[in-house]
Amino acid sequence: MGEVRDTASGAAAGRGVRVTAIASLTPLEELNDDPFLVDSRSQHAMCARWAAEHGYVVARELLVGGLRADHCALWDGVRPGVDLFVAPSRRVLERAMASVEEFTAECARRGVRVETVGQAEPSYDAQMKAHVHRRLSMPTAGYDGR
Repeated sequence: MGEVRDTASGAAAGRGVRVTAIASLTPLEELNDDPFLVDSRSQHAMCARWAAEHGYVVARELLVGGLRADHCALWDGVRPGVDLFVAPSRRVLERAMASVEEFTAECARRGVRVETVGQAEPSYDAQMKAHVHRRLSMPTAGYDGR
């Protein structure tokens, strides 16, 4: 499935809207072919910038791959008209969710908005790829890429 992480108290800011940022859980082996899909930190950062531009704060971060639209990790504590999901792009949603169509239909049924940032993905040079590789391959050594 992936991981769910609570962040700052997003309900306190942004007119009560709670934003859940969705990033794709993509294997490190795909770094050379598709670095942005592997770089979940950049995906979450893009969502956080979008939220800030709209006066919101990210309350929760999901790092998932092929998640079903009815999975409890998506809907735990989600309230209609209060929560919204944001992903960097449709491409990220396609990797993160088992079916984007089922996910958006489930969101509509539950009264929860889904947004995509819609900005260009960063381009990665060899140094940026190496940084992502180090961060993802050495988490137990205490290195978090900062």
